[in-house]
Amino acid sequence: MSAVEYRISDLMQQSGVGFGTSGARGRVADMTPPVCYAYTRAFLQHLESSQGLPPGSRVAIAGDLRPSTPDIMAAVARACVDAGHQPVNCGLIPSPAVALYGIEQNIPAIMVTGSHIPDDRNGIKFNKLGGEILKDDELAIRAQTVTVPEPFPADYAAALPAVDATAAQRYLQRYLDFFPRQALQGLKVGVYEHSGVGRDLLAAVLERLGADITRLNRSEVFIPVDTEAIRPEDVELARGWAGELKLDAIVSTDGDADRPLIADATGSWLRGDIVGVLCAQALGIDRLATPVSSNTVVEKCGSFERVERTRIGSPYVITGMQTLAEGGGASVAGYEANGGFLLATPVRRDGRELAALPTRDAFIVILAVLAAAREQGSVSALAAALPPRYTYSDRIKAFPTEQSARILAELDGSQAKLDAIFGKIAQSRLIELDSTDGLRLTFDNQEIIHLRPSGNAPELRCYNEAGSAGRAEALNRDCMALLAGWREKQPPPP
Repeated sequence: MSAVEYRISDLMQQSGVGFGTSGARGRVADMTPPVCYAYTRAFLQHLESSQGLPPGSRVAIAGDLRPSTPDIMAAVARACVDAGHQPVNCGLIPSPAVALYGIEQNIPAIMVTGSHIPDDRNGIKFNKLGGEILKDDELAIRAQTVTVPEPFPADYAAALPAVDATAAQRYLQRYLDFFPRQALQGLKVGVYEHSGVGRDLLAAVLERLGADITRLNRSEVFIPVDTEAIRPEDVELARGWAGELKLDAIVSTDGDADRPLIADATGSWLRGDIVGVLCAQALGIDRLATPVSSNTVVEKCGSFERVERTRIGSPYVITGMQTLAEGGGASVAGYEANGGFLLATPVRRDGRELAALPTRDAFIVILAVLAAAREQGSVSALAAALPPRYTYSDRIKAFPTEQSARILAELDGSQAKLDAIFGKIAQSRLIELDSTDGLRLTFDNQEIIHLRPSGNAPELRCYNEAGSAGRAEALNRDCMALLAGWREKQPPPP
């Protein structure tokens, strides 16, 4: 058998599989076994040189419920074996579950998932010793040169061993050990299962903590649930369930269970950056890192001694948390606008400790918010106690990343042009331009328009904030109409 050498930066161009906001992403047709093998070998080579990963190390592997996931897991496992390491098949479990297992065992962890994007795409999330890879790690992986067997072995699937359920069990136990046994006693909770990989574990932990659960709409066909751009059918489903079943809350996650969905008793889904704040309040967090796209309620509520704004993507939030944790003495966490919550330091309460888990997690948000709602009356009561700031987001699909990036680059720095284009939509004067990540425009009436190309798919996202839910949605609708014209190659006015 011969072999071919690839430099990962060249392979990215050749294959179309590249790094997104968190891990490698690409079309399933492009994520062939040799490509996934090469990425994994490069990741392991990087850990061998940067973290001293010894020969024969165990490497945890898990995946979501996409049809393409098992094949990619097998290619990843073959790369581990050929690199002299031992793959551990953790099965089809949440991303934070395999990340936790890696942290506890001090071993690398690899999650095959496309998260919330459609199932014609997939991805690979890499966790080094201690947690997620950061942007410096990505650069080092890009620079690796790897050897890939050619032709690729037909029996590569044999490298993936039988499932070891330890990681799933440890993740479940993490929350059973921290929350009181009857923390959710008396709550009627709907679990929207769809094709989320965490659906069975989520139902189990809710029941073990006392909730009366109803399982809803389990699907054996993959459904791309995006917690930042909730589908109209999911809005209608939740309202129907709430009215018919008299539920206190409805909960769900995205495909790999690192982003939560929580609806109140009326079936209204709460925004991710609202539940992130509610979770942080419930856990007594002192300092928070969150992307620039998150609702300004985090500053306006006055619950936190310091808030660090970052670029979008968990690697940037993790770096922000590391900055906040310098000097110690404070509890530190982070969250994203999608609701994913990252815990940088342990949380202690009533003699119980919740260990740090510095990667996006959905379960901690669902459990902390529901427990607080039981104590304080309802989910809607928690949200109503926050200052009245509302966000809405959506995206234009099939918008080439190069095209959207070019348009935003042309507009960046031209406050007069941006004011002319978007001032009419906001019905106010532009007073602040933030280009931390995309273009975030703040107007004199405190309305916000934030444009950003997606890091994971050919989409242009638009985030909006206003003083009422209706106004935030209307602002987004007007922006989306404008952006749709841009996609059809109608340039913004001069």
